[in-house]
Amino acid sequence: MSDLLFSAPSVHTIAVEGESAEFPVHRIFCVGRNYAAHAAEMGNVPDYEAPFYFTKSPAHAVSSGAVIPYPPGTQNYHHEMELAVLIGTPAFRVSEAEALDAVYGYCCALDMTRRDLQNDSKAERRPWDMAKDFEASAVFAQARKAADFGAAKEQRIHLEVNGKTRQDASLAELIHSVPAMIADLSKYYHLGAGDVIMTGTPAGVGPVVAGDVLRGGIEGLAPIELTLMDAE
Repeated sequence: MSDLLFSAPSVHTIAVEGESAEFPVHRIFCVGRNYAAHAAEMGNVPDYEAPFYFTKSPAHAVSSGAVIPYPPGTQNYHHEMELAVLIGTPAFRVSEAEALDAVYGYCCALDMTRRDLQNDSKAERRPWDMAKDFEASAVFAQARKAADFGAAKEQRIHLEVNGKTRQDASLAELIHSVPAMIADLSKYYHLGAGDVIMTGTPAGVGPVVAGDVLRGGIEGLAPIELTLMDAE
């Protein structure tokens, strides 16, 4: 191996229930507008034809329980509670019937968003990178193996900010199911161990400020928590 000019960034890992070894994050794919009510609250028409995606850098991932600063460059910083799917084996051009064979496990996740920058990007028809892919914008809780969690069907998904409910829905409301998302994404990428798919957020997203404490959960999974402090 060649010498490096500076230290390479460490790999972010997700703790797994019952395992001493952790799940290393390779890539993070995010599904947009995957709950009809959320699409509507953002002023969009739900698309039932096919999912669409954006990405986040693994370097921008943090673990549940983190205390992070309010991010720079925004005045409208939003929470988005999500189910994350952890891929454990290769999946390329798989069918929906085959898709779940690639799943290692599931966990609660937060897709933190600079909403004002996203709205600006939409207005200018520009990419969402500045709004979605920034430091500490992907938060992951402890994962549970797929066999222990079961199918993602009607489990409750919810988020509270300072103890007040903001988001409260069911995984049954997903427009595109977990196997449908994996099968579709596998048309475009050689999915493999370490890939993570954040499956979209239900309605009720909203702004958070320094001092807020976010707590969320999905029935059958370890809860997630995030605390915001003043900007650095």
